[in-house]
Amino acid sequence: MGHGIRAPLHESKTGIMSTTAIWIILIVVMLLSMLVQNRLQSRFARYSEEPLGLTGAEVANRMLLAHGIRDVQIVSIDGKLTDHYDPTTRTVNLSEEVYFGKSVAAAAVAAHECGHVIQHAEGYGPLKLRTALVPVVNFSNNIVSWVLLAGVLFINVFPSLLWIGIALFALSTFFSFVTLPVEMNASARAVNWLDGAGIVNYETKPMARDALKWAAYTYVVAAIGSLATLLYYLSIAKGRK
Repeated sequence: MGHGIRAPLHESKTGIMSTTAIWIILIVVMLLSMLVQNRLQSRFARYSEEPLGLTGAEVANRMLLAHGIRDVQIVSIDGKLTDHYDPTTRTVNLSEEVYFGKSVAAAAVAAHECGHVIQHAEGYGPLKLRTALVPVVNFSNNIVSWVLLAGVLFINVFPSLLWIGIALFALSTFFSFVTLPVEMNASARAVNWLDGAGIVNYETKPMARDALKWAAYTYVVAAIGSLATLLYYLSIAKGRK
């Protein structure tokens, strides 16, 4: 959830919720995050055992060519579930397990990342907004924890500082919610193309959809957690008196 979960400094009943209620939500979100991550890893492990005739790299190449995209490189990178599309370098970066893997999981992940490439090529609105926000959010994330900490410590001396921190954190929360349609749309494109291209069939298509569904849930939980944390800081600011 970006900046972690902090215990409430005091009990506030102002605003939409009490800090206790928000704290309970944060704990629930933390548990959900652990559950989703565990389920995601188990699903990918299971679907990595379901064979397909193409590697992830081959699936990615076919999908890009099918959409007339020839100026994007497909490269192998280290790590597990580190796959991503980098619009600045025009590269689809696939983990070795996906790049070389001949499985339903590898095909689903590779197609999902190519879904982002197609979004970029078509000027998909949410992706354009997300890309524009990246440098601002990166800067915000580098300083927001310190600003919030200082804002809480000096809340009675310099209350505006906490509000500045809240504004920075709100930007990250907004970014989390903008990410949701980007990821879900890329997954929908991936499953539809895999099905239309005949790479998956009536047995393996639900597996590909399920793998990407659990990956999407990680973004949903992160967004909810970020929103709950934002509400927590708002409750501190509103209840400082």
